[in-house]
Amino acid sequence: MLKILYTVAVTALLIGLLPAKDANGDTTGDRPNVLIILVDDMGYGDPQCFNTESKIPTPNIDSLAKSGMRFTDAHAPGPLCHMSRYGLMTGRYPFRINVNKWPKEPLIDEGETTIASLMSDAGYSTAMVGKWHVGFDEQGYDQDLNGGPVDVGFDSFFGIRASTDIPPYFYIRDRRAVTPPTQTIEASQSEGWSPIQGAFWRAGGIAPDLRLHDVLPRFADEACKVIRDHQTATEQKPLMLYVAFPAPHTPWLPDEAYRGKSGADMYGDFTMMVDAMVGRILKQLDESSMSNDTLVIFTSDNGPTWYEADVKRLGHDSSGGLRGMKADAWEAGHRMPFVVRWPGVVKSGTASDRLISFCDLLATLDEMVSAGRVSSESTSQAGPDSFSFLSELTGKPAGDRYPARESLVLKSGRGLMTMRRGQWKYIDGKGSGGFSERDPDAGLADEFPGQLYDLQSDRGETTNVYADRAEVVETLKAEMKAIVQAGRSRN
Repeated sequence: MLKILYTVAVTALLIGLLPAKDANGDTTGDRPNVLIILVDDMGYGDPQCFNTESKIPTPNIDSLAKSGMRFTDAHAPGPLCHMSRYGLMTGRYPFRINVNKWPKEPLIDEGETTIASLMSDAGYSTAMVGKWHVGFDEQGYDQDLNGGPVDVGFDSFFGIRASTDIPPYFYIRDRRAVTPPTQTIEASQSEGWSPIQGAFWRAGGIAPDLRLHDVLPRFADEACKVIRDHQTATEQKPLMLYVAFPAPHTPWLPDEAYRGKSGADMYGDFTMMVDAMVGRILKQLDESSMSNDTLVIFTSDNGPTWYEADVKRLGHDSSGGLRGMKADAWEAGHRMPFVVRWPGVVKSGTASDRLISFCDLLATLDEMVSAGRVSSESTSQAGPDSFSFLSELTGKPAGDRYPARESLVLKSGRGLMTMRRGQWKYIDGKGSGGFSERDPDAGLADEFPGQLYDLQSDRGETTNVYADRAEVVETLKAEMKAIVQAGRSRN
């Protein structure tokens, strides 16, 4: 009798932990599958759902926006790849650590809570495909690469260590190089573009089984396989899949099917190819009967490498009316296209102007699965700069345990600090603080020691009102200093 009662109790517990299924086999309830698609160097003005004048067709990204919610004030934690990805993974502002150690050391500390470890602990299967760029413990490419995805919460990983213009170039499966980079490749540049645009990559080591032209479709293949394998798995857990495409970051290498098809030359053609790879993954969700219960998040890691001369020559504004480009403190460096689709929860075709950061994914997922590790009542150190935006997705009132984001602090590629609160944006120095310094058309001359913009009336940051609103400057400077010194921005 006791054995029967024990069996019934265990069965009931397991049923409570596992997601329910509907008639089509899709899971139901508040623990959906989660698919995060992060593309690389795509500007706010590239997807047509964010810029109707874009010369790049993006039907698959647009379809997500049509059936979900666009966020028009979403920001990367930093305007460069490694900064952005660290903040997305940990819910911690990247200026709080030395992000420049990534080529040889992991940026994520052992035991630090990540979106992957949080979801794994909540009963999810977790997988990552694509560009890591948050560092490994590199002791040689014939040795284990520790400190990467499978050491911070992912059950599996297939990808590359960084960008496809930063050698050495080789695939990694979990902790091991699939084939070490024993060969070499010469550097490449494209005529008619700046030194860091076009089919640009650096010379260095390369694995004999890797061709730079094949990386993007290979990652789409791997992501689709993860979804298919999950759909047929005997252990019924919800899935969290993080796909980090290393494109349209350089090198711009569109397949023949996309060449000449956009109005933005090889960059636009390559962006079309990225959109097609997004479409392949969404189609696989459909074919695996998982779309109806999958929360899909699409965004880009930082702004584009696109100069004013490119806008004038091709008539395509990759920044969508924002000022600047990749690495900048100006808006185009870090304000990103951000789309969320969650069937039955997020209303189709909607838009939100709520201020959010990639750091907020940790708290949002924490609230969704009721983990309680990033709430205001938690004693955990997890996600010190993470705020939940779940209420914006569900339309339900936010609880006191998960306050909304009210400010944003970030550091540019060259060290300028930025403080944002409401309509006001303060930058603690002159210029862009990033790649726009290379652009003679960027308009860098400024007589003031800092910058203040009213983004409500001047989203393009055309008028510096630093001298006119001294009280606002001092208030923002003081708040920024307090946030930096406190080591956290969430109470």
